[in-house]
Amino acid sequence: MSGSSSDRTETEQTERGNRELPPTTPTRAAVRDCLDRVDDPELDRSLVELDYIDRIEIDDGAVEVAFTLPTAWCSPAFAWMMATDARDEIAALPDTESVRIELRDHMHGTEITQGVNAGNSFGSVFPDADGDVSEVRATLDDKARFARQYDAIGACLDAGLDPEQIIELRREDLDLTDEDAVVAAGDILVVVPAEPIVEFLEKARASGYVTDREDRLFLTPDGDPIPRDRFDVLRKRMRLASVNMDGQGAVCDALNESRRAKLDRD
Repeated sequence: MSGSSSDRTETEQTERGNRELPPTTPTRAAVRDCLDRVDDPELDRSLVELDYIDRIEIDDGAVEVAFTLPTAWCSPAFAWMMATDARDEIAALPDTESVRIELRDHMHGTEITQGVNAGNSFGSVFPDADGDVSEVRATLDDKARFARQYDAIGACLDAGLDPEQIIELRREDLDLTDEDAVVAAGDILVVVPAEPIVEFLEKARASGYVTDREDRLFLTPDGDPIPRDRFDVLRKRMRLASVNMDGQGAVCDALNESRRAKLDRD
């Protein structure tokens, strides 16, 4: 026989030791990707894009993230959603042992930081709040869905589809690739940019709509099919929702920039 069992075992262990092992802790890039999937629910933009993140620290499997909102009086319900979503996204990473989220410079920062990290509910921390945070989230998801629908319908109009064809579209009429969406309207095929369609579908699913292939693609704010005689009116309302979000975002960007400049001076 060529070599004992113990010799072979030692050789295998040495070979395994010489191989490059996968990381055993979350990386900063992975944590940042998680935070990029967390939106400010009022603005429908990510915490990374909005430059809310102050600090990411990783010690073995323990991850700590600190973030600051544009003003100290931002809605506690909105802040709670951002903190819990960040916690849950990061906790799902492989090799994450613990997650701590810190909300800085907010009038309810202490309560939110302690409550989120303890796994408490919003209602237990804010018993006097008007409504549960899930109701607020559903309302904001619907608002974002309607705003994103404006861009998705606009892409279809730009591709040559008319309102009659657009209101009849169903999820099964879409064939998505990395860059394009092929839309089948009866016997007509058109190609539109994938981004506005994908972003709309993401928020539609979050609102509980367009979950099956047979579902109507574009809907009223209440989730009903769009009547042809209301298409133009609803299109104007979609645009208004989109413009309002953009306007709120511009204000928050300015407040955030001003606040961070002040912190840098101090």
